Amino acid sequence: MPAPAFEEFDPTGDCDCAGCVHWRRVLPHSATGHGSRHPAARRVLVVAAAALAAGQAAPALAAPHAAQRPDIPPDDEATSPQGGPAPLHGSAGRPRPAPGTVVPAITRAEIIKRAKKWVEAKVPYSMSRFWSDGYRQDCSGFVSMAWKLPGNEWTGSLGQYGVRVSKDDLLPGDMLLFHNPENPQNGSHVVIFGGWTDHTHTSYIAYESTRPHARKQTTPYAYWNNSDRYLAYRYKGLAAGTGTPGAEPSASAARPYPGAAYFGPGAHNKHVAELGRMLAARGAGRFYASGPGPRWTDADRRATRAFQRAQGWTGDDADGLPGPRTWTLLVTGEGKDITTGAAAPAAPASHGVPGYPGRAMFRPGAANEYVTQLRRQLVRKGFGTHYTTGQGPRWSEADRRGVEAFQRSQGWRGGAADGYPGPETWRRLFALHLPGG
Repeated sequence: MPAPAFEEFDPTGDCDCAGCVHWRRVLPHSATGHGSRHPAARRVLVVAAAALAAGQAAPALAAPHAAQRPDIPPDDEATSPQGGPAPLHGSAGRPRPAPGTVVPAITRAEIIKRAKKWVEAKVPYSMSRFWSDGYRQDCSGFVSMAWKLPGNEWTGSLGQYGVRVSKDDLLPGDMLLFHNPENPQNGSHVVIFGGWTDHTHTSYIAYESTRPHARKQTTPYAYWNNSDRYLAYRYKGLAAGTGTPGAEPSASAARPYPGAAYFGPGAHNKHVAELGRMLAARGAGRFYASGPGPRWTDADRRATRAFQRAQGWTGDDADGLPGPRTWTLLVTGEGKDITTGAAAPAAPASHGVPGYPGRAMFRPGAANEYVTQLRRQLVRKGFGTHYTTGQGPRWSEADRRGVEAFQRSQGWRGGAADGYPGPETWRRLFALHLPGG
């Protein structure tokens, strides 16, 4: 079967109103096309012309877009008409590989890295245009790209490149797929699974292409709509040690990421101890004066950050809190070890005290040296009226109220004065206490 041709639409060609969806379904690959005019508008004009020919008043033109469904958040409903199977754009006419072709090997880390590249570039959604890497800019093109497939697939063909897995076996880099065979343009969608966001496994990080552009977003399992019709697949070409089908269950499958709720200030569970042991085995033993143990400490945070930075990650990717990617690298033994002398550098000095350590240090249950520093500075600044006991290391409501009072003294209101110190609050709080000042 020859690969279908794609018609270049103007931006209105990606419209999801009822008229456009109808014409794309009836004439999905029209050789003659229907120009740059909005298909639904064209139909309305034909009706209007007929009415004028009959001596009747032309009906008022309907609004081009149907009303948003009230039960789905406007920004979260996937409206993802898609192109069909096709070669990579710019492949000099080479045919799309036949089904069953050997697929390239790829690791989970590379799948997520490729997905994040489109998200960071905010690649615009389009069912007819192609990005510079040759992949179509719709939901199925996005997954074809992330899995590094040899051609552009669609929701009706992506399943042949994977094997079915259960919800409990989902790991970063797998896909969640809904293909509606009766009407592929009605609801069909596919996303890359990026890891669970909590221990209840009710929500996860989804990497996807949908309007207006590729995104990474916390999503309810399995999706915002048609949730019961999504199926989980694992890529057949996963590199050895990352869950290759037919092999023994990988370490990451046997020890799946338990969820972000198990790590951070106040956490006390077996997963914290396991994390510490894995980090120590990868070169982080010097961070622990004793242990590691089941109670989360600043040593766990610094060790985790050192491991993340050893992978070359920066910013939020190296925040010292283990996410699905960090956990998978640790349990599979992949990634780079922490080399001698590669300890996480101290936060930059901020007028004589360590720099802003991150929001995770200031939340209910947190107990660390930064809370103590914050309290002392609030007292020095005259915002210690809420304290009735000594200044200890555990975050309390008195701390939040003190920080809120300081933020309001800066003229901030609303969410900017929520009582939780961010980088600017921290900088201003310590600004007047220079060494020797």
